[in-house]
Amino acid sequence: MPSVQEFFDGLAARVPADRIAGMNNTYVFDIEGAGAWTVAIADGAIEVTEGIGDADCTFSANEESFAKIVAGEQNPTTAYMTGKLKIKGDMGAAMKLQKIF
Repeated sequence: MPSVQEFFDGLAARVPADRIAGMNNTYVFDIEGAGAWTVAIADGAIEVTEGIGDADCTFSANEESFAKIVAGEQNPTTAYMTGKLKIKGDMGAAMKLQKIF
């Protein structure tokens, strides 16, 4: 299982441009125990930067929960409902992220 850092380092290369065409949103992932990343999606491209920037939506989780979500071992909706994943901001933007994961 890749580390959270490796996940974000390789994110732009893993997501096909056609999957995110038309998306223009910015997300912050604040991962307890690992760090924070800002992911900007615009016109079929993803830009990942370390740290917290302006975002439409912020996701917060601990490192273990986030790793399970990205590995497909934890359903993101279930994680949200059980408090393992916290989402602040634009819920419509949050729902669009299903195209990436």
